Amino acid sequence: MEPKAILTEWVRLMNTHEPEKLGDLYHEDAINLQVAIGIPLVGRAAIVEDFRSFFSNIPDTFTKIENLFSYGEWAILEWSGGGIFKATGKKFTLRGCGFFQTTQSKIKFQRGYWDKMTWFKQIGLPLD
Repeated sequence: MEPKAILTEWVRLMNTHEPEKLGDLYHEDAINLQVAIGIPLVGRAAIVEDFRSFFSNIPDTFTKIENLFSYGEWAILEWSGGGIFKATGKKFTLRGCGFFQTTQSKIKFQRGYWDKMTWFKQIGLPLD
């Protein structure tokens, strides 16, 4: 599968909230670094667990492709999305961008950029 097709499927699975199937898109030793968090998730199992937690905390989450580019083994996804954060009951919308390196039709490395302050303010969490 080409990088654009992998990311199109990734967004589809984000919108159907399927953590295990999302995990199938990643290499066993994949790395996911969300820059705003700063601590990378290492390995498919950790990435799947993070998706489970994300969908549990934001059960109505949605992701929309704004732009999707690819070159060689890389794909770049500009996205918008939102949902309601269950713990506070507050609705949010957010935009971001992700860079995905793929090899052998699997995601090997993911780096995401989004504004933590914007998100946390909307859902009522402190920035600390």
